[in-house]
Amino acid sequence: VQLQASGGGSVQAGGSLRLSCVASLSIISINHMAWFRQAPGKQRELVASVTSGGMTKYGDSVKGRFEISRDHSKNTLFLQMNSAKPEDTAVYYCAAQRSGPYEYIYWGQGTLVTVSS
Repeated sequence: VQLQASGGGSVQAGGSLRLSCVASLSIISINHMAWFRQAPGKQRELVASVTSGGMTKYGDSVKGRFEISRDHSKNTLFLQMNSAKPEDTAVYYCAAQRSGPYEYIYWGQGTLVTVSS
């Protein structure tokens, strides 16, 4: 599966962005999909994950502000980012097919999100 992430850019604090990740194959059979992020000098962290059944999980720092979703008809994973904060600045990666608690087999190329204060 190839994943193509897009939607990154610059936004002011308090603003919104919507990230998309299009898969090259049907995602119906992919149970777990997720968004991770990595800020300069920091470790990669899980932002949010969603199962094929719609169950979601969020990192503590984004709960109540971000929403993950998936559209099986479009083979696309989304991340709606609201009330953005400067600390959300990072490269965001989509991932599919979980192989461990925080391990995924397929990764997108990353899209940069910059939040200015």
